[in-house]
Amino acid sequence: MADNTPKTTRRSKLRKLLNPSPLPAVTTPEATVDQQLLAVLNSISVGMLKVDTHGVIRLYNAALLNLLDTNINLVGKKTSDIFRLINDKKQPVELMDLVKKTYGVRNDDTFLNYGDDDAIRLGILINPIRTARNDIDGYIFVIEDITKEKGLEEERDEFISVVSHELRTPIAISEGSISNAQLLLERGAEPSILKSTFDEAHTQILYLANMVNDLGTLSRAERGVCDAKEPIDIDKLAHELYAKYELRAAQKNLHFNLNVVGRIGVVATSRLYLEEILQNFITNSIKYTQEGTVTLTIRKNASGVLFAVKDTGIGISKTDLKRIFEKFYRSEDYRTRESSGTGLGLYVVQKLARKLGVTIKVDSHLNHGSTFSFVLPLR
Repeated sequence: MADNTPKTTRRSKLRKLLNPSPLPAVTTPEATVDQQLLAVLNSISVGMLKVDTHGVIRLYNAALLNLLDTNINLVGKKTSDIFRLINDKKQPVELMDLVKKTYGVRNDDTFLNYGDDDAIRLGILINPIRTARNDIDGYIFVIEDITKEKGLEEERDEFISVVSHELRTPIAISEGSISNAQLLLERGAEPSILKSTFDEAHTQILYLANMVNDLGTLSRAERGVCDAKEPIDIDKLAHELYAKYELRAAQKNLHFNLNVVGRIGVVATSRLYLEEILQNFITNSIKYTQEGTVTLTIRKNASGVLFAVKDTGIGISKTDLKRIFEKFYRSEDYRTRESSGTGLGLYVVQKLARKLGVTIKVDSHLNHGSTFSFVLPLR
């Protein structure tokens, strides 16, 4: 079994692993081959294990010790005494039992349990060792931590499922509106009657376009396409944002204020990520503010450069505050439902913020406005 090393030190890649105890110094060809094989195996980053047909360990590498979080000598021990495996239902699993189910195909439904609800998902590939007479003389296990890999797969599958569901409604409404307009045209309907039908279709198409833009930004962030830092003149960026959104605010009879304290100068970061975050904050503030002001504040503090967008809008309830960064989440507040939105904006913002290494802070009170802010480190 795994030793009692504290949980905080488990699976630390920085700790120096001790090599397995050397094989007995027997100068037989078989021993020499095993020693050479061990040297090769210890240079491999995935766990490797050689057992006999009874599940007794004959050879292993350093990466396996790292996976098991132990430095003990495993030679001669049974796999059942070493591996604390469970399935997705948290039922015990014996490593040798997988031989019957997994033959040349990776098993990815098994977890290595460290205790205290600390477990990792394993990818296990098993191949038999055959003698010259084609008899099975043991097995080679290739074992690796696939927790992150499977987590990303599951997140991707869930995301595709949710996106497909979210796309269904606007596509159906657009198709229905356009079909209805075609029918009305054939019957010689007045243009004024057709206008509302086309307006509805146009609204839904804009919704789809916004979703595609959000998904595109998210995809670029996930692939790290725009991770590279570049020098950005923050004072210039602030005035560009003001020029871009001042008219939109004025069209709603709102005052868009720019408050840049002192000269900020140049900061090296991803332009796409920084602009996307600020633009999302500003557009949301304008969208959910019926009267009053929207203010973009930028100033230096002890930790870096503070960016904050404050509004006098409808605010966010305590219940909604807990979920605003979830994908496709939209508040049940009727004032939110009245305005179009994909429910992806803040989800994307959270992803981009992590890329920049910043934390989004939200200060909001229902009916009293919101402030979204973050501090961009200068180093």
